[in-house]
Amino acid sequence: MTTGNGRGTGASGADRRDTVAAVVRQWQAVRPDIDTAPMEVIGRINRCAALLQQAEDAPLRRAGLTRPEFDLLGALRRTGHELTPGELARETFSSGAAVTKRLKQLQERGLVDRRVDTRDRRVAHLSLTDTGRELVDALMPDQLAYETDALSGLDGPEQGQLAALLGALLGQLEGQLGGVRA
Repeated sequence: MTTGNGRGTGASGADRRDTVAAVVRQWQAVRPDIDTAPMEVIGRINRCAALLQQAEDAPLRRAGLTRPEFDLLGALRRTGHELTPGELARETFSSGAAVTKRLKQLQERGLVDRRVDTRDRRVAHLSLTDTGRELVDALMPDQLAYETDALSGLDGPEQGQLAALLGALLGQLEGQLGGVRA
């Protein structure tokens, strides 16, 4: 049986030593009439994401931050200006409730400042404190080194190919699912 990418899954899929290959083989044994090619891609993306989340981003964990908290701090740092909670939700692909909860914790830690809008007191403008900026700036090199290590099994061209393919898939999904940001 061949997949949509032209590679066989039956015997050649057995050469793959990952969990998804085993799942595909099992499906092919009980349902040889279905094309498991999408599972080979989506399943591997999901499995990689789960494993990366389980690793919990060691540099962030050492700093007492979760990935979603760091994403909020990073959004404030990289944009270089104040953001509202709604803008932060869009920047980090998070729900408003999740952003509100995380911001409260980050404020309590002295990493984020909240300024109430002078024209509309319901609107908050958020920025990094000096401590927050220093933390993000100190963590970025370590976090990037950690991510580089996670990808070390792929050479530069392979990483470039993977990034391009994932970018194409992400662009397609964002278009289909309405996740495109302005």
